Amino acid sequence: MKIICVGRNYAAHIEELDNERPKNPILFLKPDTAILLKKNPFFIPDFSDDVHYEVEVLVKINKIGKHIDRKFAHKYYDEIGLGIDFTARDVQKQLKEKGLPWEIAKSFDGAAVVGNFLPKKAFDDINNVNFSLEKNGKAVQTGNTSLMLWKIDDLIEYISKYFTLKIGDIIFTGTPAGVGKVSNGDILTGFIEREELFSIRVK
Repeated sequence: MKIICVGRNYAAHIEELDNERPKNPILFLKPDTAILLKKNPFFIPDFSDDVHYEVEVLVKINKIGKHIDRKFAHKYYDEIGLGIDFTARDVQKQLKEKGLPWEIAKSFDGAAVVGNFLPKKAFDDINNVNFSLEKNGKAVQTGNTSLMLWKIDDLIEYISKYFTLKIGDIIFTGTPAGVGKVSNGDILTGFIEREELFSIRVK
């Protein structure tokens, strides 16, 4: 399986990091070794002093597809979930300044939290789903899938032009505004609507 991540998919997040709004989705990959094992804490890596949380809606692919037309994209997933794209922001900044790839800032061990998944049929409109992240009991990120620049079906169409999607692949669909630094002892808890889908401790 592979993890395909989408960058800059919420306008407010683009603005908070002072990034340029892209004409197409920005894609990058995480290896399966980046997935934080269930019930394990997230350990801040020793190569970064500024690791940020980025909560994201996840899509789990349920059938193989390539060059998927948008009108058929809904057939390629039946679950959505929630996760965190951890980012070593200081390392990423250095890499971006040099025009280098971001992988070591985004794809290190434990950098992908994959929470529980919910059936797509549980939602009246997959493009109007609320989600949030709490840090130590206080909401730090709130978002709604209606605010995505590219909706889930748009992303599946675009991604499948370049990568064959396979059963079990996970798409991280982008993060809303409100990203911030994690510290030792933090508890991060993610919700879709009012349902808790993960809770992790930072060490």
